[in-house]
Order: sequence, then C-alpha cells, then structure tokens
Amino acid sequence: MLPGGARGAILVDREITSLLGTALRPAASARPIEPDQVQSSSLDLRLGPRAHRIAASFLPARSILHERLAELETARLSLEPPGAILERGGVYLVPLDEELELPPDLRASFNPRSSTGRCDLFARVLAPGHGRFNEAPAGWRGPLWLEIAPLSFAVRLVRGDRLCQVRLERGEARLDAGELLAEHRRAPLAWSEGRPLEASELQIDAEGGLALHLGLVGREPAGWRARIEAPVLEFGRERAHEPREFWEGVHAPNGHCVLAPGGFYLFASRERVRVPPHLAAEMVPVDVGLGEMRNNYAGFFDNGFGWRDEPIPGTPAVLEVRAHDVPFLVEDGQVFFRLRFFATSGRPERLYGEGRGSRSYQDQDLALARCFRASEP
Repeated sequence: MLPGGARGAILVDREITSLLGTALRPAASARPIEPDQVQSSSLDLRLGPRAHRIAASFLPARSILHERLAELETARLSLEPPGAILERGGVYLVPLDEELELPPDLRASFNPRSSTGRCDLFARVLAPGHGRFNEAPAGWRGPLWLEIAPLSFAVRLVRGDRLCQVRLERGEARLDAGELLAEHRRAPLAWSEGRPLEASELQIDAEGGLALHLGLVGREPAGWRARIEAPVLEFGRERAHEPREFWEGVHAPNGHCVLAPGGFYLFASRERVRVPPHLAAEMVPVDVGLGEMRNNYAGFFDNGFGWRDEPIPGTPAVLEVRAHDVPFLVEDGQVFFRLRFFATSGRPERLYGEGRGSRSYQDQDLALARCFRASEP
C-alpha cells in the first residue's frame, strides 16, 4: 500500500508510454524504443550489440560488473545481423538496448517472455550494483544486462531480439487471499471442464497464490519433451522450424507420465485461466517439497490474458518443466504452479493479444514457441 492506505499498482501501457525517454530510455547506441514493445502492463526489452561468453554466472552486487566480466569472459560475439550462435550449455551476458532511470516511487521487476521459456533459454536480468536478479529498486538508474543460458538447443540471436520484459510497480500491488477470492466471485478467474470453479474449490495460500493443476488427460500428446539432438534454433524467425526437429510427444494413457532426469518438458494447465482487464498475474513455482522438478521459467500474464467468453472461457497456461536428479512421475490434476494476481493502475488501452494476431498466445492450448510451425511433431 502507498502512504494513506492507497492501493499500489503495476503501471499500464499509457503510463509506460509516457515514461519512454525518461524512466525508460534507449541505451546510447540503440534505436528508439518502438511502440510495439509496449504491452498491456509491461515493456519488451531488446538485446544489445554483443554477447560475452563467460565461465560462470555472477551477481554484480559487491563487484563492478565490467571488472568481473573482464575476469570471466572467454569469448565475445557480435549480435549485429545476421547475429551469432549461442551454444547449448554456455553462459552469456548481453547488454540490453534499454536503460532505466527510475523515480523514487517506482521499482522494476523483470521476467523472461513466454517464447524464451518455451525454447528453454534460461534468462535473467542484472541491474549492476543490486544484489538480486530480475529486479531493480525504486530510484535505480543505469544500464541493464541479460544473462542467457541455452539449456536444450543452440540458438541464433540477433540484436533487437526480445527475450525479457520489465514491469513497473508503485507501492504493493499484489492481491492478498481475501482480495483474490472477492475478484473470483465477481468474475471467475479459473475454469475447468467447461464451468467456472466454485469459490470453495479454490486453493489459495497465505500469500494470495492460487494453486492450479497439471492437465494431462484429454490432450494427445499430453506434453512435449525437448530432443537431445537438434539443429540451431532461429529464435527470432517466426514459424522457422518443424516441431519434430526439436520436440517429441509425451503420452499419458493412464493419466500420468514419468519425467526423465534433466529432461525439459512443456505441459499445459488443467484449468483455463482468465486475467481481468484491471489485473495482471504472475506464475510462480509450487513448494519445492512437492516434487523433483523445477517449473515455470517465464510466467507474467498481462491484463486480459484469457479474458473471453467465446468459444470457451479462459486460456490454459503453458508450463515449462525440468526434472531434477531422479525419474519422477507426474499425474493429471497434480498441483503444479501458483498464480499471483496484481492490481494495475487501470484498464490498459490494449488488452493482451489485441492487434497481435498469430503473435499472441491468447488462443493457445499446448502451444510451442512462435519460431515453430503449427504442424505437430
């Protein structure tokens, strides 16, 4: 909450646009920020001119970034067209083409975009001098860097590719459990089997996280698993690849399947999610004690995700999952992730997916990233 008890909020598109050139500005050598980078309550960030391959990840809280980079750098790649190939298993640091100059009342949070997570690109933002990834405190100013680790596929990246996004928050915007329940009663946030969930069916934790479930039954295939051997992924080229070159189907004839250690998987939620126009949401992992796996590399949902009544209300969430050290059986209906909802400063001028056509995941079910064609493996 803000002083005086006012509700905190994530800024929406018109306010983001008003901050372009001031709080949000292009780096010295970058082109101006483009209007289509502005989403309902976030801004897409662009890769800068080069990638530094480094021997190890680091957090530049107690050291100067350029000094640590000079110590750890093993190669430097130009990302100017036609770009460069980042090898599977490597760790890279890339300057972004946007910088921040936040006022004292705004802080920033970052997350990978959906396509980034679905291509198994581990990506997180560093704000030099700040001691945590994927955030910048109120009043922070300076350049931004993105750490990228291709985990399943070698990938070609080009300057201007958009792997992550930023949202700006004033005060505390997260809804608590009572506020979330009230929102669901006004307009259901989750549907299953063609009906809205009853309030009594919701599993809401003390932090206001809404637990949702894995959906295997009724999908064929029930999920996708990344192939060990695959060609170079052209991240920025829409519909560039046949899915079968990179993915194999996962089947669950009895409502369950076994994840192989180290394997990367895509599944979908059993519920269909709806984010009202005045809210945004973030997908967060469940308690690690619930399974030998990590899920959800990405997961910020702009205002209006799934906000429709026809033909079927809501949109399933796609889940990115990596198994840990032992084979692990997952079952249909298992709690798999949580959604946290946030108040925004109003209804944006453009809801999620509006005017984006095939570039939107609004109509997805178990959808692969945009660089893959619609045909199935």
